Amino acid sequence: VAEFLEKVPLLHRLTSSSLKKIAQVLVFKRYERGDYVVGRDEEEMEGVYFVVEGQAQVLGPVGEENCSEFFLKPFDYFGRGIFGNVYAVDVVAVSQLTCLLLTSDHCHLLETKPMCDSDNQRSLLERILYMDPLDLNVFRGFTLPNAPALEKVFGGQFVAQGLAAASKTVEFMKLVHSLHAYFLLSGDINSKDFNLNMLLLASTLLFSSESSLAVPILYEVSRLRDGNNFATRRVDARQKGKTIFTLFASFQREQQGFDHQESNMPHMLPPETLVSRDEMLQRRMTDHLIPRYYRNKVATQYTAPLPIDIRFCEPNYSTQERKSPSRLKYWFKARGELSDDQALHRCVVAFASDLMYAFISSDPHLKKRMSAVPVSLDHSMWFHRPLRADDWLLFVMVNLTASQSRGLATGEMFNRKGELVVSLKQEALLKETVTGNPILDSKL
Repeated sequence: VAEFLEKVPLLHRLTSSSLKKIAQVLVFKRYERGDYVVGRDEEEMEGVYFVVEGQAQVLGPVGEENCSEFFLKPFDYFGRGIFGNVYAVDVVAVSQLTCLLLTSDHCHLLETKPMCDSDNQRSLLERILYMDPLDLNVFRGFTLPNAPALEKVFGGQFVAQGLAAASKTVEFMKLVHSLHAYFLLSGDINSKDFNLNMLLLASTLLFSSESSLAVPILYEVSRLRDGNNFATRRVDARQKGKTIFTLFASFQREQQGFDHQESNMPHMLPPETLVSRDEMLQRRMTDHLIPRYYRNKVATQYTAPLPIDIRFCEPNYSTQERKSPSRLKYWFKARGELSDDQALHRCVVAFASDLMYAFISSDPHLKKRMSAVPVSLDHSMWFHRPLRADDWLLFVMVNLTASQSRGLATGEMFNRKGELVVSLKQEALLKETVTGNPILDSKL
């Protein structure tokens, strides 16, 4: 039933978890040739009908000029609760007809929802991943006021929103298995030089009282391939008329095959026994054994807590700044509970993957009172197994090399069972900050 529903045009805008809920409450209806499915004299239709097999004919009122008269075939739909009440018509089976009925008391499941359609109050991550559909292949994303940012749009937001936009154009039975992203220009989070009236109107419609003053980002999806088992998408993110980010993603229907794993998860303390990143930063801002300039630096960089809970496996409480190792390990998970939509969990992991990835390449080269802001150039991910982003995942990063002002790092994510769920690679631009604003308008 779920595979049938994903082919119904009306339902393309819904998430996989919504389709599964609909599939659980549908009622099978069968009619013989000549049976009335819906009669115009009925005061109210039972709900929304989806044609599975056979054909039905829609007849308008007798004597009405230009009356509607046409046929319904499999994957067509009709009834009450789609776009409000319908006109008075007859729907008659012209052959043996099988329909699926979504009764009126369940029609609320057809309402458009964000990628995460949890019944609970949406978390910050869920609101960040909300993609406003403007057209069949065009979506609009926003940078919320309390989203991670450093005078520019956070790279993980680009990856996650781009993947969310691509996922909305793919059959929900197909999940992303790999993505390759290129950061072309820095994303603007300031509203200057932008039509504020249009921005405020759009943000008010989307977020009511929590309007975002950031310039929206338009994500245009190109459907490169749609096969039986694989689908490929390209996503171009544009802001102020410029393409600032490009993502290629490949999706696959679940298939049985070989299964083995050579990578082993390193033995680490459980995340529950470790100090959170936010608590660690609070300690560093108040520890008088740490030099004042470093405490002030931490205080100026620390903003609101991240929507991702991070627990470092090897926290460094040294009072002296020194070169950091070329490896980093930490546990992470999304704050709050997410719905069961696997596409959502993969978007959340994509968001979290760029939080500290680029710094692993620059940290070994830092010196006292030196500042460096690495900038992501390209980012690749491979998803091996199902995962939950609201359960602890271990992120193991390794700095492979740095040269020609670029650094290359690799990463692996394991669940608590030790299964390798994601592999990653990223190249970042590494330059020492001397004076002025370290944020670059262009990556090149």
